[in-house]
Amino acid sequence: QVQLVESGGGLVQVGGSLRLSCEASGTFFSINAMDWYRQAPGKQRELVAAITSGGGTNYADSVKGRFTISRDNDKNTVHLQMNSLKLEDTAVYYCHADVMGLAGVSWDYWGQGTQVTVSS
Repeated sequence: QVQLVESGGGLVQVGGSLRLSCEASGTFFSINAMDWYRQAPGKQRELVAAITSGGGTNYADSVKGRFTISRDNDKNTVHLQMNSLKLEDTAVYYCHADVMGLAGVSWDYWGQGTQVTVSS
């Protein structure tokens, strides 16, 4: 199984920056895609950014140009650099990983979530 441990959330003012990190640990063959989702109060969980094992990225329109997703395959980590933060970025951010197990079957894993609060 795999555990995803997130860090980097907190309180920041409009226009500020935060960097979220997520480290995967456990027993697995490889990690395929790694993603960041977020869920604001009263809203559906949405995909913020995704990155493939080859480094290809995809972003929600609302964060393009402001957020950058990256990964360190040697350390099994994914980061989300968030710049020019807006009030509407306030949410719980969740790390997600598509993991290839030793048996050759893919499994989805989720982090516990980390709160990001943007204030004026």
